Amino acid sequence: MAIAPIITTPNDFSPSAMGTWSSLPTQRPLLLVGHGSRDTEGRDRVLEFAAAYQELDTSRPVIPCFLELTEPTIQDGVDLCVEKGYTDISVLPILLFAARHNKFDVTNELDRARQRHPQVTFHYGRHFGITPAIIQLWQERLAELDSPRFNLNGIAREDTVLLFVGRGASDPDANGDVYKLARIVWEGSRYKTVEICFVGITHPRLEEGFRRARMYEPKRIIALPYFLFTGVLIKKIMGICEQEQAAYPEQLVSYLPEMGSHPQLMQILRDREVETHLGQVAMNCEMCKFRLAAGGGQHGHGHDHGHAHEQGHGHDHGHGHGHHHGEPVDLFPEPGDYHQRAWQVP
Repeated sequence: MAIAPIITTPNDFSPSAMGTWSSLPTQRPLLLVGHGSRDTEGRDRVLEFAAAYQELDTSRPVIPCFLELTEPTIQDGVDLCVEKGYTDISVLPILLFAARHNKFDVTNELDRARQRHPQVTFHYGRHFGITPAIIQLWQERLAELDSPRFNLNGIAREDTVLLFVGRGASDPDANGDVYKLARIVWEGSRYKTVEICFVGITHPRLEEGFRRARMYEPKRIIALPYFLFTGVLIKKIMGICEQEQAAYPEQLVSYLPEMGSHPQLMQILRDREVETHLGQVAMNCEMCKFRLAAGGGQHGHGHDHGHAHEQGHGHDHGHGHGHHHGEPVDLFPEPGDYHQRAWQVP
């Protein structure tokens, strides 16, 4: 049995369908920071996302850039804003959870930019996080899998296990948010259960997730990779899903791809941008390992607890953080390897 047909990501996004947004309090450029990927298709999807978001409000420039693995870099994006004469810049990470990249790596790059352009003020906003809009997004997409197009034999949700696949991070707080979101999506869904796994860095990995899901003897397993865009890891997940379907043909494996340029995400991003203008950016830092390593007062990376990100951090590690997303080397192949690293900070 071949893997079940998948729902494609929205490729006909229409800004006109979003309606009209109210004006921003001030007109300053927005620097959108993607993670970065060596996969050309993955990079292009981020640029398309930024272009679609720009079309929704052309009153200020939206400048896409990347943290690592591809160009333009964050420094390139800042330089472009400065060349246009801006001294106030909003910065938003196109990241789902607040892990090391959000808390440490992007902020380090902004520190470098401050040193190069001391006249510029950066207003750093929040990641997407867990929001009602994202919950609704996944509830709607999962509902599509109940239609005859994707569920020809009418397999009930009570006979289905939801397999929630996170990217995986070296930040226990971010990994915990994956579990929280998966649980919220499962609540009230009538699926037999939900299993949580990851494709890199931490554990359990996707293969183990499938093993655990099969222990419930379901008729169907729905793999839900929690990713914004395609790339090396998404294609790895798809390959593993196909292998699992071939190995266990008696159990239907359905697959939901990445979110893409979804209208719900555009609205959340707008909310995050408005927060940077109103000075309302706030994060819950109690379980942040950088804060804990600093003795509970301030984060180990040096910004204030309110996450206003107007202060310098004084670190420059050059991204030598051992994540190496997109590279074939798995630095933590066994759970024990990861456990030794989990609460360490740079």
